[in-house]
Amino acid sequence: MTSAPEPGQRAEAPARLLPAAVPAAFDTVARGYDRLVGANPGYHEHLRMSTRRLGLPDQGEGLRLLDLGCGTGASTAALLDAAPRARIVAVDASARMLDVATTKTWPSTVRFVRSRAEDLATTLPAVGLGGPFDGVLAAYLVRNLPDPDSGLRTIFELLRPGAPLAVHDYSVADSVRARAIWTAVCWSVIIPAGAVVTGHTELYRYLWRSVRRFDGAAAFERRLGRAGFADLRTQTVPGWQQRIVHTWLGRRPAPVPDPPADPEPGSADPGSAEPAS
Repeated sequence: MTSAPEPGQRAEAPARLLPAAVPAAFDTVARGYDRLVGANPGYHEHLRMSTRRLGLPDQGEGLRLLDLGCGTGASTAALLDAAPRARIVAVDASARMLDVATTKTWPSTVRFVRSRAEDLATTLPAVGLGGPFDGVLAAYLVRNLPDPDSGLRTIFELLRPGAPLAVHDYSVADSVRARAIWTAVCWSVIIPAGAVVTGHTELYRYLWRSVRRFDGAAAFERRLGRAGFADLRTQTVPGWQQRIVHTWLGRRPAPVPDPPADPEPGSADPGSAEPAS
C-alpha cells in the first residue's frame, strides 16, 4: 500500500501522474471505484442535476447522446435517468473501468466503447457509432485531457448543430473557501479512503492537484467559447460542494440561414407590380 505524504510534502516522482497516464491509473482502482464515489454525498445526484440541465426533450425520444468519460457507468446512469428513451454511446479510455460498467444491467439502447477522447473521430465511426450526436455529457473528463482545447474541438465536431453540451467537473480556482474545503476533504477523506479501498493513492493525489490547477469557472467558460460553443452559462450545486462542483452548459451554434438574395438590377418585384388599369 502506498503511503500518502502530507500536503506540502514533495510526492515521489512515480506518483506525479501526467494526464496521458490517467486512464491506466483508473485501471488500477476500477474495482473499488464505485465504493469510493458512493461514499461521496451528492455524487450521483449532482450528475443527475447536470444531465437535467441539458434540457433534453421528450425523455430523449429519437435522440443520440454521447457520454464521455463514463467510467464505471455513473454518468451513463444519470444520462439514462434524464433521457430514458434516447440511444446512448458511453465512452471511456480505461478498459477496467469499462469492464465494471458492462457488468451492470443496461437497456439495449446503451453501448459502451473504449476510446481516448482525442481518438473519437476515428474510433466511433469504426464501430458504426459516429456522430453527429444530439447532446454530449462530459463528466470529470476535460480536466484530465492532455490537450483540453483539442478535446473540446473534437466534442464540438461530434455535436449536431444546435445540440447541447454539459461539462460536469470540479473547479476551485475562483474561491479561497472552495480551495480550502477541497484540500481538507482530499487529505482527510479521499486520499486515505483511496488507500484503504484500492491500495493506491497516486490517482487521488493527482485528483487533488489537477482540480487545484484547473480553470476557474469563468476561465473555463471562456475556453468553451474559444472552442466555438455558444449560449454559455455556468451553474453550481447546493450544499457544501457549492462552487466546487460545476456544470458548464453550451451548444454548438445552429447555422445562420443565408439572407434572401437581392433582385437582379432591372428585374421587377412581383409584389410591387401595380395593378392593371
